[in-house]
Amino acid sequence: MSKDAVFTMKIEPELREAFMAEAAAAHRPASQIVRDFMRDFVERQKKDREYDAWFRAEVEAGLKEADDPNTVWYTQAEVEADMDRQRQDFMARLKARGE
Repeated sequence: MSKDAVFTMKIEPELREAFMAEAAAAHRPASQIVRDFMRDFVERQKKDREYDAWFRAEVEAGLKEADDPNTVWYTQAEVEADMDRQRQDFMARLKARGE
């Protein structure tokens, strides 16, 4: 079992009073709400760092692929034509099924 640590901070009196009033209205100890805020903040920061690492890795992989001389490139017109073809094929299958 770990010992509780004491956390002291300075805040404006008006903010403290408003917070304490809202904690009382919620029938929750202010310290529990602060602990919940802290846990949420830690978790959100961790997720943000993980997303940032993932995003940077994706960008790096994309840059490597773009620099690869074997990469096949398509124009916007080619992509749009392929999408139209796929859409027409899909609609034809739906029509054949009677939908």
